[in-house]
Amino acid sequence: MLKRLLILFLIPFLLTACNQNNKEEITFSSWGSVTETQILKNIIKDFEKENPTIKIKFIHVPQNYFQKIHLLFASNQAPDVIFINNLYLPVYADKLEDLNNIIKKEEYYPQSIEALSYNNKLLAIPRDISTLIFYRNKTLIKRTPKNLEELTKILSSSPQYGISYERDMYYAFPYILTLKENIYSPKKSIEFYKNLEGNFAPTPSEIGSLTLAQMFMEGKIGLYLSGRWLYPKIKEKANFDWDVIVFPGIVPLDASGWALSNTSKHKKSAIKFIQYLSSSKNHEYFLSTGLIVPARIDVAQKIDNKIFLDAIQNSQVLKIDKNYRKKIDKMNKELLN
Repeated sequence: MLKRLLILFLIPFLLTACNQNNKEEITFSSWGSVTETQILKNIIKDFEKENPTIKIKFIHVPQNYFQKIHLLFASNQAPDVIFINNLYLPVYADKLEDLNNIIKKEEYYPQSIEALSYNNKLLAIPRDISTLIFYRNKTLIKRTPKNLEELTKILSSSPQYGISYERDMYYAFPYILTLKENIYSPKKSIEFYKNLEGNFAPTPSEIGSLTLAQMFMEGKIGLYLSGRWLYPKIKEKANFDWDVIVFPGIVPLDASGWALSNTSKHKKSAIKFIQYLSSSKNHEYFLSTGLIVPARIDVAQKIDNKIFLDAIQNSQVLKIDKNYRKKIDKMNKELLN
């Protein structure tokens, strides 16, 4: 009798152990801040609760993300689900599954779909879109420029550090696109951009050990060119009158999203997880960080500053190929450094 009771008592624990061992494991890689990582862990926990036969193995890579992904692909250990952005998408295009049929595209900004498509295949389901805007110190810069000519006039009558300048081609793209030049062979636009440093923007020696973001938050720069990702920090730290304004021209638009390795042995469950990640509920979860502009139109409308949505209308998806990164690294070295 005692033996029978003991067996009955142990059965639930034995079944649980068996279920744990029989779970289908999906590997999922992503970069992200502490805040984003915690959100992902919460989403994974909720997904596993709703799908008790699936386990998500989360691979968080805070630095050198694409180097790590490259090594994983090279060693045939690519994650099933991969967080990726459009600037690296072409490099892995032949290693990713076409996801054209798993979402309703009309629910997303068309620019995000365009950015994450390659050779007519949708290779990642969009999570967010990124554009460049100006954070403006309204004490130093009182007018809103409508074009580059007005910008130059405003800077000419503003304090010395009227604008930020990064020695990175990505921050030159708004000037290149606005002046309608090819991103790989800019001439007039790159000279316009380089002329900012020393005349209207601080030089590296003047920046010193600070970052441009820190200089802006200390009230030392009038116009700081950056993205949504800095909004929560500026909101927290800047103790002067500031706002967000659109760049007076065309800005590049990037997108990030979730891709599926075409070598995955668990495609059905991996797609189920991607669909869960891309739900309105979870897009709202990411929106709550203040770090992103959601790619889903219905969720993006709930953003706390509509200027970030206005910037989408003045944006252009970059036409890039597999050699984009090499070309831009070479241009950074030869043109800006």
